[in-house]
Amino acid sequence: MSAVLLVWAVLLHLGTHQSLARGRKSWEPCTDLHPLDILAEVVPVNGAKNGIRMIQVQGARGFQFSAMRPRFLSFPASRMFIYCDLFPEEFSIVFTLKVFHMQSKRNEYIFTILEENSDTLLLGLRYSRNKLHFLFWSRELSNGWQTQVTFRDVFLSDNQWHTLVLAVSRNSFSLTVDCSIPTDVIADVPFPTSLTVTGSRFYVGSRRRRKGFFNGLLRQLVLLPGSDATSRMCTGMNFNLAVLSIPQILQDLPVKPVGNELLKYPYEADMKVTLGFSPRCTKSESGQFWFNAAQKGLYLCNGKEWISLIEIKERLDYLEEYQSFATNSETMGIAVFIIPKVGLFAATANRYTPPGSAIYKWTDEKFVAYQNLPTYQAQSWEFFTVGKKIFLAVANFEKNENGQELSVIYKWNHRKEKFVMYQRISTFGARDWEAFVIDGEAFLAVANHRKGDNHNIDSVIYRWNSRTGLFETNQTIPTSGAYDWEFFTIGPYAFLVVANTFNGTSTRIYSHIYIWLSGAFQLFQSILTFGAADWEVFRIQDRVFLAVANSHSYDSGTVAPNNYYAINSSIYELNVTAQMFVKFQDILTYSALDWEFFSVGEDYFLVVANSFDGVTFSVNSIIYRWQGYEGFVAVHHLPTFGCRDWEAFNTTGGSYLMYSSAKEPLSRVLKLKTL
Repeated sequence: MSAVLLVWAVLLHLGTHQSLARGRKSWEPCTDLHPLDILAEVVPVNGAKNGIRMIQVQGARGFQFSAMRPRFLSFPASRMFIYCDLFPEEFSIVFTLKVFHMQSKRNEYIFTILEENSDTLLLGLRYSRNKLHFLFWSRELSNGWQTQVTFRDVFLSDNQWHTLVLAVSRNSFSLTVDCSIPTDVIADVPFPTSLTVTGSRFYVGSRRRRKGFFNGLLRQLVLLPGSDATSRMCTGMNFNLAVLSIPQILQDLPVKPVGNELLKYPYEADMKVTLGFSPRCTKSESGQFWFNAAQKGLYLCNGKEWISLIEIKERLDYLEEYQSFATNSETMGIAVFIIPKVGLFAATANRYTPPGSAIYKWTDEKFVAYQNLPTYQAQSWEFFTVGKKIFLAVANFEKNENGQELSVIYKWNHRKEKFVMYQRISTFGARDWEAFVIDGEAFLAVANHRKGDNHNIDSVIYRWNSRTGLFETNQTIPTSGAYDWEFFTIGPYAFLVVANTFNGTSTRIYSHIYIWLSGAFQLFQSILTFGAADWEVFRIQDRVFLAVANSHSYDSGTVAPNNYYAINSSIYELNVTAQMFVKFQDILTYSALDWEFFSVGEDYFLVVANSFDGVTFSVNSIIYRWQGYEGFVAVHHLPTFGCRDWEAFNTTGGSYLMYSSAKEPLSRVLKLKTL
């Protein structure tokens, strides 16, 4: 801020009028020093105005103006310059717009200040297809000619929202687009110290004539005297819609008219219906629709989740074998995931190398082999994203041919449409990876099972370093034969629960739930488990549950039971009053290795992976249905052989369950048949 404006601010704060020099007249700043909303001046809240239309696009509202009556989108400069008639010497102009496709030679005005009785342009903003021009009149320094400062390579006509900040201080002009690195221009002609706006008018979206009229959507247009607004704007995450000040009508939801009243502003939505797999639902997609062909339902995005509008409530009738396909070797785990604009995939974690593990792509309603990756007794895969980067991490249980025990993160190469090696991380008998995000930061937790014969070792949580583009150690947590991590959130709190399997002498040990506090995970609760192999968190209405898969009961210091493997697995429910998980239900399982929660219509289900009953690996895995007060009740018995993992997924063709076998090189896809 210049010395002159600093003095203005002090005077405004103290409310005094002092002479700055002997014989000089007392004065005040020409405007208030808070943001001045230019757009709000032409779209008053208390009534409709011809030539204005409010439209919602990509979750944000803006105004579209009619070129028929540009004078109606104007107001006298004296409405803002209340103390004198001089435009600020230093200032920022903040504007948010959405530009539709425009011709290469066309120019459009965002706003101008024109003399009332002539066509003289005192100040204005104009853009073309890839340039932004700031115009001002400098009578003293330019011999009465208009000065133009041009910013090149400004691409706005991409049909997306953009927020720009133009900061002006004498001959320094800086433009920031969506909080990116600013573009600076040092002009030969400085902005005038005495630009008089007496008898002039602001025109929004035009130069008082149809030629050059702004055809896009305008959401924000603000003048901030005295400072660079960039630091005030770039504090959140949604940079292309950063807000300094927008008209109240753009902040509110459309109000339903009473009786025969009309909306004060004609309102339209950019209606878009998405088909196929479940798309993301964020603030940018708010107001968009998704048609789920599998469930025959229409959903509306509210900015956080898809809300059902029309849906035929289906009920699960039975399951039929849909596909049986050979895998490279026995499969310890599977991961089903979607790569946007590419398709649905399944990755199998296979025991032997060679040939390693495989990735399959859903093609013509079947999984077909797509890519092989080298792995070393792979236990599981974890699919996740960091920004626009797509990753797939494998937990390797054994050493590679060089004697190194490394788990690997692969990155999706968009050009090759393949996964390529990205980062190797030293692990110890890795069983599982869990990816999660806390406060916008990406983390990756590995379950280290054992180091040699020692099961009591540290598992590690890694944090993404955006500067190096790598995951780096953030925290270590002592674990005992760790088998699985599960991350979940409850309100503003983040939790991480570990499945501890074996401490060297017993499987009857505690698994632990950790809570994120003060930048680290701290112990929240301990639960007694028996060779815990998996945790599954799920919600039914406003209730939160945790299910543990107990694999076997063994203790070297006690008498052996009749059957190590026929053992209860348990479901716990969050007790908000007690602030802890309490046991809700025990279910008899047979060396359970996995739980998978899924829903069909309004019904909720759990399927367990029973792997061994003490005699045979040919054991039924069971689907349980939620029946309220009764808890989960068995409804389907599915013949499986050494079942290791279940995954539920949906396509446009229906809903499916897929399971892997740790005892035969075969995986199966079952289709859910509904009523």
